[in-house]
Amino acid sequence: MRQVEVTRNTLETQITVRLDLDGTGQSKLSTGIGFFDHMLEQIARHGLFDLDIHAKGDLHIDGHHTVEDVGITLGQAFAKAVGDKKGLTRYGHAYVPLDEALSRVVVDLSGRPGLELHCDFTSGAIGGLDTQLIYEFFQGFTNHAGVTLHIDNLRGRNAHHQSETIFKAFARALRMATTADPRAAGTIPSTKGAL
Repeated sequence: MRQVEVTRNTLETQITVRLDLDGTGQSKLSTGIGFFDHMLEQIARHGLFDLDIHAKGDLHIDGHHTVEDVGITLGQAFAKAVGDKKGLTRYGHAYVPLDEALSRVVVDLSGRPGLELHCDFTSGAIGGLDTQLIYEFFQGFTNHAGVTLHIDNLRGRNAHHQSETIFKAFARALRMATTADPRAAGTIPSTKGAL
């Protein structure tokens, strides 16, 4: 039930995402942007999600549509995979270091999209990925997954390290939030009775 496939086709991009929330961290990724694929691999590996993403976009213009639309499609896949959220932990958080860099991510499967991302990247691009697009990826994900997401890069001098700590912490926080809580089996983790 927590295995889904979502396809998004527009005049700018054609994207297919296959997601298994109860996977082992395996991934097959092809977006045409090498560093972006590397970051998506971190989501799979550290979230223990099996993730297959194939994207064809208008990279002759730039990476914006591809990165944003992958975020949108991945968000739709997560929303579909968690379903009504009964029995889930709901909240997740993680701190992840990489050498001098350290990031904190906190997520709530709230049903209310909200993103706070704070990172002063030390470079405008990493391996062909415009660092501004990292925000666009997470905004697309947040809006379509229906989550509240707080991302803070607490320190870092190397932009690659900053980005990698963000994506790893995101994966681990999301893994925690989407994990079943045996004490809450069959109940929605909200006093409202709905998320």
